[in-house]
Amino acid sequence: MAASGLPPLPAQFKPIQHFLRTAQELEKREPVVAYYCRLYAMQTGMKIDSKNPECRKFLCKLMDQLEAMKKQLGDNEAITQEIVGCAHVENYALKMFLYADNEDRAGQFHKNMIKSFYTASLLIDVLTVFGELTDENVQHRKYARWKAAYIHNCLKAGETPQSGPIGMEGEYDENEEVGSPALPSQDSQPSSATFEPSNVPTSNYTGIHIPPGAHAPANTPAEVPHSTGEMRLTAEDFAKAQKYCKYAGSALQYEDVSTAVQNLEKALKLLTTGRE
Repeated sequence: MAASGLPPLPAQFKPIQHFLRTAQELEKREPVVAYYCRLYAMQTGMKIDSKNPECRKFLCKLMDQLEAMKKQLGDNEAITQEIVGCAHVENYALKMFLYADNEDRAGQFHKNMIKSFYTASLLIDVLTVFGELTDENVQHRKYARWKAAYIHNCLKAGETPQSGPIGMEGEYDENEEVGSPALPSQDSQPSSATFEPSNVPTSNYTGIHIPPGAHAPANTPAEVPHSTGEMRLTAEDFAKAQKYCKYAGSALQYEDVSTAVQNLEKALKLLTTGRE
């Protein structure tokens, strides 16, 4: 699954370069995430330009990489089942976001946390290969990109950033380049600044507010209203409930109890009320 072998990136494909770089950085540590980063880059590149000979050559080589990865990861549920793959990518994005957010709130501003915010936003973009983003993920993406740009610009100017969620109005340009400070390599010695999932604290998740209303605490089971009459659930309802349970299971793999509980509560509410 080596990332080498691709032709030079055509100028038209500049919008996908960060996704390809993220895939290369994560392919040994998180091959499933790397696969979907390349799949997103492939789909986006096809939309940008699939007729130019240089672009077509690049896309063909990228497709070869994807086929090789899919073959190597063929027995992985996150590749064979989209719902599991979506949960896997989403949870990894959330882990990176939480790491950066906790560092930010602690006033620990450095390149790794900027990179973590920005890469979390890229991985939320990658989630669009599975369908439309949830409102919560849209808010996460907007906040993470803004925070990455804001902290990057403050440090570049020799200023001390403000911690936590502050007013975003007029602060963030969607097209602004944040830069790409290097992630810790897989072979580097671990440190407190490394955002590996096993090192990411999860206790602050329910306290994140970005922007207001984006993280209202989910109902606890005792608060979920139960139906009083006969209720018919549709096939779509069952599929959504199954999705939330899958997300919960994936979160537990990372010992992320709060995210698991939130998704189980969503499933319970849907199954008992017929509403999300």
